Amino acid sequence: MKRYTPLFFLLLILFIMSGCASPEPIDPCLEGKTYGFLWGILHGLIAPIALIVSFFDSDTVMFAQNNTGAWYGLGFLIGSGGWGILASKSKKDN
Repeated sequence: MKRYTPLFFLLLILFIMSGCASPEPIDPCLEGKTYGFLWGILHGLIAPIALIVSFFDSDTVMFAQNNTGAWYGLGFLIGSGGWGILASKSKKDN
C-alpha cells in the first residue's frame, strides 16, 4: 500500500492544479464549417499524430470543436479504435 502513496499524492496534486486552468474561448471555432461522422473517423485515425503535433503547435487540436455532436463523436471513436485493431497481433499465441 505504501508503494502507491506517492502516486496517489501526485494524482491528487494534478487534479487540484487542473482547477487553476483558465477556460479557453471557443466562439471563434464555432463559425463556419461543421464536421460530421466521416470527418470524425478521419480525425480519430490521425489523433495520435495530432497529439504529437499539438505539443509543438498550439493551433493543432485532436478533436474539432465545431462538430455535429454525437455522430462526430461516434466517428471519432471508430477512427481512434482503428489504431488498436492495427496494433493487435494477427495470430494468437497458444
